[in-house]
Amino acid sequence: MIRREYLMTPGPTPLPPEVLLTQAEPMMHHRTPEYTELFVQLIANLKEIFLTKNEVLVFSASGTGAMEAAVANCFSPGDSVLVAHGGKFGERFRDIAKSYGLDVVEYAYEWGDVADPEVIGRMLKEKPWIKGVILTHSETSTGAVNDVKSVGEIVRETPAILIVDSISGVGALEMRTDEWGVDVLVCGSQKALMTPPGMAAVAVSPKAWELVEKSSLPKYYFSFSKARKSMSDKSPQTPFTPAVSLTKAMSVGAKLILEEGLENVWKRHQMLAMCTRSAVEALGLRLFTRNLERSYAVTAVNAPPGIDGTKIVRIMNRKHGVILAGGQSQLKGKIFRIGHVGYYSFFDIIVSISALELTLRELGYPVEMGTGVAAAEESYYEYINDK
Repeated sequence: MIRREYLMTPGPTPLPPEVLLTQAEPMMHHRTPEYTELFVQLIANLKEIFLTKNEVLVFSASGTGAMEAAVANCFSPGDSVLVAHGGKFGERFRDIAKSYGLDVVEYAYEWGDVADPEVIGRMLKEKPWIKGVILTHSETSTGAVNDVKSVGEIVRETPAILIVDSISGVGALEMRTDEWGVDVLVCGSQKALMTPPGMAAVAVSPKAWELVEKSSLPKYYFSFSKARKSMSDKSPQTPFTPAVSLTKAMSVGAKLILEEGLENVWKRHQMLAMCTRSAVEALGLRLFTRNLERSYAVTAVNAPPGIDGTKIVRIMNRKHGVILAGGQSQLKGKIFRIGHVGYYSFFDIIVSISALELTLRELGYPVEMGTGVAAAEESYYEYINDK
């Protein structure tokens, strides 16, 4: 039997043909006018997607590299930072800050919930010496999306800077970097930007640059100052050899987003999420995330009672070729996650729900075939006829 795979994880995600093909083009040297033109256009496109006038720096690394860069460049040993976390990736930012010797003030909230901006405001008043607030925009491990706008309104009234991990958010969910007061926006290539893993970008505000200039933490490859200096040359470039093919791919991915229209991209992700959730609930399953107001990048679903979520993920992959993500850390076996961030359309959702119905029945869960698919179709029909 022919096996065709459908990648339905929240990263890495499927790639448009244009992105795939550009990586097969002849290699380009990174110290040429041709590369400079490509690089300058990429930065301009990223600024449009981030909705920022701040400087944007690009590094050859996964999103985690940009997270580490944000910590290493903005602080000095012993500085206090407030890290809000309610999932795997919020905890990762906490661990990075600790590894650099920072005084980490933790605001831990339950996985599946979102941070309360008022709590962050209260903590900043209690400890006015805090120099940075670190927040995860889209927490991929739980599907929850934090209210960056409200947090930004609070932080901008303090000396602290706001650092936001929007690796699975920007380009898919509403993110207004400048308007919302985000001082350091962290982004990765392998999600909404529809590019292979290996490229990271950060937008840095003037407020953040003041801390960068005072920072004494060690950094070399991920130096914001080095990157900024190379950007200010007559031929803007990166200080070290970039991932040339990935730069070309990311440039195409960013261009495709802008051609579709940023707000249209946001609406498409909202539609994909709503169709997925309609199907899941029609099958009698419970969504894991408790606040769904802004959460459109990934749908986290509780495994049915008595069924191991890892079995759902394994059967869908090995038998049906639909690759989902399982739960992480304490959620392993308890949830499964359907990704729809990036290069997805409604019919990718239909494939996933169809495979889910088959898998659930095989595992003994009572399923009337077509129930989830029909619910997704009804949701999609309402969406396309409500314009």
